[in-house]
This record gives sequence, C-alpha cells and structure tokens, in this order.
Amino acid sequence: MPTSHINGAELAYIDTGLPPRRPHAPTIVFGHGLLFGGWMFEPQIEALRSRYRCVAIDFRGQGYSAPTPSGYDMDTLADDVVALIDHLDLAPVHYVGLSMGGFVGQRIAARRGELLRSLTLLDTSAEAEGAVQAAKFKLLALVYRLAGVGLVRERAANLLFGPVFRASSAGEPVIAEWARRLSRSERAGIHRAIVGVADRSAILPELDRIDVPTLVVVGADDIDTPPDKARQIADHIAGATLEIVPNCGHTSTLEQPEVITELIARFVKTTDDVAAAARSGR
Repeated sequence: MPTSHINGAELAYIDTGLPPRRPHAPTIVFGHGLLFGGWMFEPQIEALRSRYRCVAIDFRGQGYSAPTPSGYDMDTLADDVVALIDHLDLAPVHYVGLSMGGFVGQRIAARRGELLRSLTLLDTSAEAEGAVQAAKFKLLALVYRLAGVGLVRERAANLLFGPVFRASSAGEPVIAEWARRLSRSERAGIHRAIVGVADRSAILPELDRIDVPTLVVVGADDIDTPPDKARQIADHIAGATLEIVPNCGHTSTLEQPEVITELIARFVKTTDDVAAAARSGR
C-alpha cells in the first residue's frame, strides 16, 4: 500500500490507478468510518475499478496510517484529503464518505467544492456529537487504549453493525475481520481518532454552500447516525437525493455491499453524463 507524507502525517491509501484503456477516467476518493480503514470500501472498489480510478485514504492513526501527536479534528482530516487529491493530481473527483469520512466530505464540499464532481454521504451526520454520547465515546476510547479490543468489542459492534447483519452468517467473518484489524492498530492513534470524532464541531451551518450533486444514503437500522440525521443533511443541500437502505446498520458498505455499490455507480455515472452533456451543449 502506498504512503505519502502529507501535512506532517504519513498517510496510507489504496490507489487502483487508471483503468486499462480509460486514460481520462474520473477518480472516486473514499473516506472511511471511525475504527476502520479504506478496506471497508473493498466491495465497491472491486466493482468500480474497471471504470474509475479508485483511491481510499486511511485517516491518521487508523488502517495503515501512522498515528500523529495531533491533527485528528475533522478540519485537519479534510485538509489531509485535499492535500492527497492535490498530491496525486486527481481533481475534480467523486467523493464518497461514510460516517467520519462523511464529516470530512461535507467540509471539503462546503469549502473546496471546485475539487469535487459529486458527493456521496453514507451513514453520517452534520451535527456535533451530543454531550452525553461524546462522553460515552471518550470512555470507550479510554477503555480501548488501556485494555484493547476485548472489553469494547461488543459495544462497538452493536453501534457499527445492524442487528440483521450481526445475526447473519455473512456478518460473522466481517465482524471478526474488523476486530482483528482493530486489534493490530496502535491504541494511541485509535484513541485520538475517537476523541476527534466526539469533539467535532457541526458542519450543518455550512451545508448551504454545497453546490455539487449530492447523494445521501443511510441504513434504516443505523443507530449511530439514524435516518433523521441523513434526512437533515439532504434537506439542507440543494438538490440532494436521499436513499434509505432496508435491513442495514451503520456500516452499509459491508452490510449491503451490492446495494451501496449500485447506488454509487448509478449516481456517479448520471453525474458524469449530465456534465458531459452540458459541456457539449446538449
């Protein structure tokens, strides 16, 4: 996995490169959710890489990216993604962000919209974390830092994965893989990442600045960022489309990979087709 030194951080990322015989293919940049890495988009990347260049960043201290002493706030993470887009000369890109990746994507779209072709927000929120929930997250982070995955696995899994998926035979290996990867992460980085999410500021007041085509998707069973949060985002972004996925919790890319892939594929293709028609004057 390649890495780049960006904004004082050593950031890892997946990069499929341009598809064969498609030298002008657009790029899709993926931003993952808390306690994951770019690997959570593997089903989507595998399906889309023949038509798009796919780049999935690992945020600071998560996945294969090294921890840093600071910089886990959402504004800095958004700056990291912008810097990676510039470093790889990707703009304009389609951006897809889940949960924390969505917090980041909303900031990029509101402040650096010229870098984007479209915005897809999966299972995310535009609000700050409530005080009670933020305190619970920080306690979870502390327990994890001191004791590792074992004591927090069930609590975290119940937030991250929906009940249908947790009870299914398909869910068992995915949740086991998530826990295995998390157990290999440096605890200090994960602790700082959780605190960064818990302490995030609201982006809701800036959503009216977003003028790129936007798709908002949420699992019907998402208890971490429930459908009301997604509906609020869609209501504040002009022309945004909202999709609610049945039998799906917070980690929609792994719980309902085919559905999420189809939604993304259809949306980015439509966006590109409309842009191409506009350029040709049709």
